[in-house]
Amino acid sequence: MSAVREAGTTAAGEPPTPGGKNTAPVRVVSGFVVRTGRGGVSLRIQGRAVAVTAVLLALLVVVMGISLTTGDFALSVGEVLRALAGSADPGADFIVNTLRMPRLVTAVCVGAALAVSGGIMQSLTGNALGSPDVIGFTNGSAVGALVVIIVVHGSMTQIALGALIGGLATAAAVYLLMVGRGMHGFRLVVIGIGVSALLLAVNSYLITRANFQEAIEAQAWLIGSLNNRGWTQANAIGLAVALLLPLALVLARRLSMVEMGDLTATALGVNVARTRTALLVISVCLAAFATAVTGPILFIALAAPQLARRLTGSSGPALLPTALMGAVLLTTSDLAVQRLFAPTLLPVGTATGTLGGLYLIWLLVTESRKSRA
Repeated sequence: MSAVREAGTTAAGEPPTPGGKNTAPVRVVSGFVVRTGRGGVSLRIQGRAVAVTAVLLALLVVVMGISLTTGDFALSVGEVLRALAGSADPGADFIVNTLRMPRLVTAVCVGAALAVSGGIMQSLTGNALGSPDVIGFTNGSAVGALVVIIVVHGSMTQIALGALIGGLATAAAVYLLMVGRGMHGFRLVVIGIGVSALLLAVNSYLITRANFQEAIEAQAWLIGSLNNRGWTQANAIGLAVALLLPLALVLARRLSMVEMGDLTATALGVNVARTRTALLVISVCLAAFATAVTGPILFIALAAPQLARRLTGSSGPALLPTALMGAVLLTTSDLAVQRLFAPTLLPVGTATGTLGGLYLIWLLVTESRKSRA
């Protein structure tokens, strides 16, 4: 193995030429390139991205530890570890493995799924607003869930299935509206926002047709919550993340090339149409599974990818730090609503909505200033 440090090259591997006519945006890429002896396999490693990933992972472990040890019944770290190993007393075992751990696993997986889904969509659209909760995929999942709650009177499993079908159907509808016009980012965002507005109207209509109890249940689900989530939900979203996240990471390099533009990506040997379609399906499935488990938790998919990219300084999508950022944001938000407002059980969607709204205002103000400069 050999390590070579490269800096001052564009994403396409060419040196930046001031005043040149390259169609691809110039990106200064730094880091270490690790190659095998014959150069058959190479991997670019950015020191800053590795450091940020390590810090996010450590922060996630700390938040998880606080979540498992604090609450109405405080536990020591040793008691938590013995409970996880299956050697604790029945009380500690029940608190850790039945009450706290399923909720925590669900929060970690849902946060990672939403963040990666948003990161993929923002890269494909080239727009910071290109996240599932802005362009309608999350609202589509909500429609599917409300139909099951209000019309079918289904179980929790059926509600999750309805949300999944709704999200996939919405993505298919947006795709059909774009057939023949190209998968351009601005067009996708505009069409998605329009579809989202229509779906919000459908949600409101469904709630008006429900009886009092169904309306309360539907409204509680629409806020997005981790309350009363058990191992059924944790296993479902865990399996989805275990299957879809590695696929997203495998396609991350191609996603970086697609960001450079269709012509550049094609010249580098990427089948742009096939890659974009595969990544779109992965993004929609991650968002739909997450929404099916917890309801629509807003702004994680919008904020986490942007924060991760700013911290890492990465020229690409940085999906692994993005996943960790989403998990940290959601677990921290859930810990805050549990501890700061106890004994009231607030949905975590209230915290993410507040933080996300502030972030969206800051993002819009920043972009407005850039456009005036």
